[in-house]
Amino acid sequence: MLTDSTHTELFIEEKRSTGRKLVAVVCALTVTAIVFAGYTYLRKRSAQQRLAAIAAQAPPTSDIPKGPAKAHILVDDALLRGGQTIIGGTVRNISAEKLSGLTVALELRRRKDGSLEQTSATVEPHDLEPDQEGRYVLKLPAQQYISVRLVGLKGEADSAQLAYTTASGQKRPPERIEPKVVTVPRSGSRGGEFLNSPENPARVP
Repeated sequence: MLTDSTHTELFIEEKRSTGRKLVAVVCALTVTAIVFAGYTYLRKRSAQQRLAAIAAQAPPTSDIPKGPAKAHILVDDALLRGGQTIIGGTVRNISAEKLSGLTVALELRRRKDGSLEQTSATVEPHDLEPDQEGRYVLKLPAQQYISVRLVGLKGEADSAQLAYTTASGQKRPPERIEPKVVTVPRSGSRGGEFLNSPENPARVP
């Protein structure tokens, strides 16, 4: 009788222990699912915020010029000089009218956080007759930006964007390697003597 009672108590205790383990496993799975769902939500929200920021900084679709191109822009390779990045290029008037007060719109990407910034560079000379060329130059701190992109061309008449075509301009010149002069000290032997002589034999490896 005592043996049966002992077996019954052990069975009940084992059943309780198994129940506690099942509850613990269910709780752990629930917490893991909540954490994973929260991480997924935050990651998706962060991606949406980045896309919204890029879309807000991008030029509106309605501002994209339509019709025949009025200028052809050559974009030169960026040059690094004295801690500055030099951005430049050529603008040629390919229309039948005079273009005045031209500025090129440029999109800069910051090195620190990848955010976008827009700036402009003035085309010189101020007025371009048909088939005449002008140049634009912009100097930027080399450590602040990682890329520059041409995004538009504006004229002085109504500050509206002008239609244009674009192509690659001047290539970056190859880096110049300065010649290095190596000075070899003179031998300590007396003048007129050979290094390898009967009086001064030298071992040949």
